[in-house]
Amino acid sequence: MIEVMPVLPATDEEIAEITSYVEWQAPDLKVTFCQKIYSESILSHRHDVWDVHTTKDRWWVITNPTNLYSQDMFPNMDLAVTFHMGLMLRMPRSERAPISSGQIEPFAKAFEAVAAAQDALGQAHRVSDYQTVGVRCREALLSFTAIAQLVLPVSAEEDPPKKSDFKGWIQHVCGVALAGESNKARRQLFKAQADAAWTFVNWLTHSTTSNWHDAEAAVAASEAVISLCTNATTLFVRNVPNECPKCGSHRLTPLRAEDPGGSEKIWERPFCTECEWMGEPVEITDEPVAIITRSGKPDDGECVIPTVPLRKLNHPGQEE
Repeated sequence: MIEVMPVLPATDEEIAEITSYVEWQAPDLKVTFCQKIYSESILSHRHDVWDVHTTKDRWWVITNPTNLYSQDMFPNMDLAVTFHMGLMLRMPRSERAPISSGQIEPFAKAFEAVAAAQDALGQAHRVSDYQTVGVRCREALLSFTAIAQLVLPVSAEEDPPKKSDFKGWIQHVCGVALAGESNKARRQLFKAQADAAWTFVNWLTHSTTSNWHDAEAAVAASEAVISLCTNATTLFVRNVPNECPKCGSHRLTPLRAEDPGGSEKIWERPFCTECEWMGEPVEITDEPVAIITRSGKPDDGECVIPTVPLRKLNHPGQEE
């Protein structure tokens, strides 16, 4: 029978949850006493502290996310809370999924640049550090457009933007990857977010009145823009339709396979999990490879269908 002497109000469900957690984490222990003794909101998150006695020793259990700390190692509750908060702030950085798991070749270098900005943010504590974060974010945004201009080059008939013209290249990328009237709202959103992020990180790079929250916002905005534009570009170059052309399902997933000819090439095609429709395979490369050229205005003109291997560009309905 567990003795319950709550200092702060606690429901039976909360007590049972904390008890189960401790006995799950330490199956050799049996909880004999459990009480909530403290609660505090830090960075808009509530953290409860529980004093838990077992048949062998005593523990602090701190929530959101839940973790337990030996009272032999942390005899002071404030010390345990301080350690817990430091651990929780660092855990999201260590738990980020590896870049390779996102299947975003050849844009991995842009995400590596984002990671460098995140690392700089983790070390920032004065204005010059925030300026450095701004520089890293600017480099990340330019890394994306540097890759995108190789993947989606401007046709010979057009004058391409300068290599460092971020807004110009975003305009081109959105016009190609999100062409057509049906993508108008998407183009507007992506361009607006990209323009705002670019303006903000350039301000941060030179600002002498910025703070840590500004640097955090710059990293978040840059990562969001790169993620959105990478996703749109990747879907375009890999011929992934908005819906299955056979059954209309939106449940499309990528299928990857090695070249059956024995080479080390990797191919990917969209696959419908509803009707098992499969699209044409596209070779996956780590380095950027030109997929398509485009003439005319970025948001207008006829669509073309890339073939694999890429020998010519067919208009819809045109025989290969």
